[in-house]
Amino acid sequence: MRLVIGLTGGIGSGKSTVSHFFKGLNICVVDADIVAREVVQKGQPAINKICEYFGEDILINDELDRAKLRQIIFTDPVKKRWLNNLLHPIIREQMLIHLANATSDYVILEAPLLFENNLQQYCDHVVVVDIEESLQIKRACARDNSSKEQIKAIIDSQITRNLRLQKADFIINNSSVSLAELEMSVITLDKQLRALQ
Repeated sequence: MRLVIGLTGGIGSGKSTVSHFFKGLNICVVDADIVAREVVQKGQPAINKICEYFGEDILINDELDRAKLRQIIFTDPVKKRWLNNLLHPIIREQMLIHLANATSDYVILEAPLLFENNLQQYCDHVVVVDIEESLQIKRACARDNSSKEQIKAIIDSQITRNLRLQKADFIINNSSVSLAELEMSVITLDKQLRALQ
């Protein structure tokens, strides 16, 4: 079985950029967010159950209205729990299938909520992309066109930066580095990870 490397970091930390660099080194990346979107697409069993529970108006043109659903579950813990209980096992199963089918020397499991959702149990090692909180807020606001308060609320809902760093096997520093330096960090780490096989 090839090594599974968890890749995580707070919102706006640069996970996607790091993931892109790994892909450039021919490493398979399983993105938990993409898998989560796939399992609620039209024709998937989960979408029918979601419609039964939340009503048909949770759809726009036969597609899940993710913004509307997010709004509902953000204010209703019971509905949020129901949705998580439905989707988490399905998402995990799909992720594990994708991980098992990976063909690269090792495989990356990219998940913003790796620790929060206990996904590190499927990983041999964890890489954390780390960034100062002030920079995190600035980047996430610019990228998502969100307010500082919204981004701060997301940061506060995730595990703390210190705890994330304590749980890391490898740390990629993305505070005040250029893209070229970030890519170099990934290339260096890739060599280390290949040596672990």
